[in-house]
Amino acid sequence: MNETFHIISDSSCDLPSGLAEEKNITVVPFYVSFDDEHYLKEDVEIGIRDFYRQMVEKKGVFPKSSMPSANDYGEAFLPYAIEGTPVVCICITTKFSGSMQSALNAKAAILEKYPQAEITVIDSTVNTVLQGQYVLEAVRLRDNGFSYQAAIRRLEEIKSTGRIFFTVGNMEYLKHGGRIGKVAAVAGSVLDIRPLITLKQGEIFPSGMDRGRKRTSQKVMELLLEYLRESSLDANCYSLAVGYGYDREEGAAFRDRALAALYENGYDIKEIPVYQIGATIGVHTGPYPLGFGIIEKGIH
Repeated sequence: MNETFHIISDSSCDLPSGLAEEKNITVVPFYVSFDDEHYLKEDVEIGIRDFYRQMVEKKGVFPKSSMPSANDYGEAFLPYAIEGTPVVCICITTKFSGSMQSALNAKAAILEKYPQAEITVIDSTVNTVLQGQYVLEAVRLRDNGFSYQAAIRRLEEIKSTGRIFFTVGNMEYLKHGGRIGKVAAVAGSVLDIRPLITLKQGEIFPSGMDRGRKRTSQKVMELLLEYLRESSLDANCYSLAVGYGYDREEGAAFRDRALAALYENGYDIKEIPVYQIGATIGVHTGPYPLGFGIIEKGIH
């Protein structure tokens, strides 16, 4: 393929491997471990479904993730440096991982040998399916003839509009990862209270709590509708996706309810893709995250 520029992302983007291949995106994997010793490449040496299955079966075991190394990024950058194709590399928010620093270290090493190489490393300020949507917007810009620099400018303009609205099955994993206080976790385990969480500009914010999966998933939809109501843009100016963990059927049913709720509220959105949240984020949320990612489109 004759590209104006090539797009690379770390595997926090949670794009299905077939879709990444179809769109000519290079994905640099994170690593995941269940024993602190043996780290496997996400979606290469361990499938996402298998990762969640182990989480579900191994109660009380908290897997860990590890970021790609500078060498991992260097191997991804090298072919494009050699052939003179500019690179846009989109990384998970720096608030959650040092993945971007690995990419910057790799860029510095590549430039020593190939000083004419063009590599731009972008902090997406987001993660998981929202990062995937952001990467797909980069693809749309590339495939619609945007120049390298024009695409970078547009990507920087839209990233602050990104939001994730989600809930989880319980608070165990958030507590273990230090994302919420122990008191809130104890209350959650006793009362079946589950959190509603918003991620924006690299930070997670509590957006309320409620009991049970049905009520919390409904409130996640209300957070999405509130965001759209407060926007000055038409709903079709946004890229929207559903993210789920272990249970694909639940993700698909949640998508169907969301389409109905959007229609009832006057939003003419015909389809919403459903993506599986990967191991990079799953180690923090547990096996049952569920929610939306939304970001302004690069091209309206």
